[in-house]
Amino acid sequence: MCGIIGYIGEKEAAPILLDGLKKLEYRGYDSAGFCLLDNGVLKVIKDKGKISEFDDSVELRGSRGNVGIAHTRWATHGEPSKINAHPHTDCKGDISIAHNGIIENHSALRELLIAEGHTIISDTDSEVLAHLIEKFYDGDLEEALIGALRLVEGTFGLVVLSKNEEKICVARKGSPLIIGIGNNEMFVSSDATAILNHTRRVIYLNDDEVASINKKEYNIRNIDGGNVDPEIHEIKWNVGQIEKKGFKHFMLKEIFEQPSSLENVLRGRVKGNETKSSVDVDYKNIKRILITACGTSWHSALIGKHLIEKMVGIPVEVDYASEFRYRNPLLNSQDLVIVISQSGETADTLAALREAKSKGAHTMGIINVVGSTIARESGSGIYLHAGPEIGVASTKAFTSQVLTLFIFALHMAQQKGLGVDAKIFDELKIISKKVSECLLQSEEIKNVASNFKNIKNFLYLGRGINFPVALEGALKLKEISYIHAEGYPAAEMKHGPIALIDEHMPVVFIATNGATYEKILSNMEEVKSRGGVIITVTDRDDVVINRLSDYVMKVPSTICELSPILNSIPLQLLAYHIADLRGLDVDKPRNLAKSVTVE
Repeated sequence: MCGIIGYIGEKEAAPILLDGLKKLEYRGYDSAGFCLLDNGVLKVIKDKGKISEFDDSVELRGSRGNVGIAHTRWATHGEPSKINAHPHTDCKGDISIAHNGIIENHSALRELLIAEGHTIISDTDSEVLAHLIEKFYDGDLEEALIGALRLVEGTFGLVVLSKNEEKICVARKGSPLIIGIGNNEMFVSSDATAILNHTRRVIYLNDDEVASINKKEYNIRNIDGGNVDPEIHEIKWNVGQIEKKGFKHFMLKEIFEQPSSLENVLRGRVKGNETKSSVDVDYKNIKRILITACGTSWHSALIGKHLIEKMVGIPVEVDYASEFRYRNPLLNSQDLVIVISQSGETADTLAALREAKSKGAHTMGIINVVGSTIARESGSGIYLHAGPEIGVASTKAFTSQVLTLFIFALHMAQQKGLGVDAKIFDELKIISKKVSECLLQSEEIKNVASNFKNIKNFLYLGRGINFPVALEGALKLKEISYIHAEGYPAAEMKHGPIALIDEHMPVVFIATNGATYEKILSNMEEVKSRGGVIITVTDRDDVVINRLSDYVMKVPSTICELSPILNSIPLQLLAYHIADLRGLDVDKPRNLAKSVTVE
């Protein structure tokens, strides 16, 4: 969600901070700001709106300090405004902070500080931190920060400056922060993309850790006082992977990267007709699996349920991570809880993981970002290796999650001695090629999209393993085009949604070959008889399909278990082209953030 970058070194901080914020734009934001330590003065420049508006800022360009912090804000407490933008300072201008997270007891702290004479001008929960740190400051910024945090309830990724000390202090609880190690310079960021131009050597801070950083060294300790000897990680991906490479939007680039991202999932995990896995789970003693996730990852989890139950014969439950811990889930040592998160930092999913571990269940993660909090805490898991996903609307991470779940189910079946049809491995070997075939239809799908750019509502219908694909297709359209869309099991249409069908309600059917194919045709007849406009995703050259459909988007045939991957591609392209034809900012849809790190 909100983004943080900090710099201390021998270079001018302002250009580095500005470039870092631009790298963080994809996370979503509504305002931005900078604070630079310039000749013993904290200079704050901030406003609502786009980061590009700071390119010509005379005040920012005129700042010569070598120490600074910057922030992109996604509003939680208080509307987007200049006053509510970060960084915030205390009354005297001695302390400046940028904060990700939520301070749950901010109201009580605000009352305490106002009673002591502090003037708090913003509506945010964050500003109280600057005043609280100033309250405890007595020449040592790190000690003041620790003293303040002992009164704080909530989550924070926090960076702090004092006008009196040439250092940056940082703290983390529930909101990610990393330290980047350079040559006579140090960086702090909420996301590696912001500092990748400068260093690949990073330290991932853990919860309840505080660090003090100057240009040559860092010192990390627990809030309770114990010293920490951190592990230094090397970021493997490169700057080229976070560039558009000629594509109009990151989302379109990432849609077209799916053949290679799927190959990365397969690499090293499937050899001949055998699967390999580094997951440390005693499969024979697992009696039940629970998968928990949010948003797009929850849709992949629903597909995973179909795959595991069909191939392994173990009951699987799927839960929204945001609801999981609040229903007091019944777990034991024979349960395996799988958490899925592209970023590995999703607050609700991380909380669900911790809940599962506290109740004695086995846990594993399916994560894309190496070194993320969920990856470190899950104990066992699978990296997608899909590469950085910059577009807010997930595409390649979704199909990579589905393929990962399929390989996991396949491996579990083999470990339990269950028979596996050799055709499965034949299809695995060519799935990326078939995705490439789907992508060749991008311009044809754009032509279809041109007929629907002004539509107000959509309905997506699928059955069985492709019902979650209908949900995902509807979500993609909602996220980036702002068109209302709903996904349903096709058989449920008669239980309510059919009342909405008329010539103004396009209906997208997923009608690929399978056990429910004839049932889908019957549902299409029902829509057609009521004047509905039908868009069909199919692998069949069927006379009935052609008669019923106003528009057809073809995909190659594959086995049922892999069909969700192929069926997702035209739906991603349809959503993208509709949003682009509407003139919208596809990569940065309103109100959304790439990684939701607060509840």
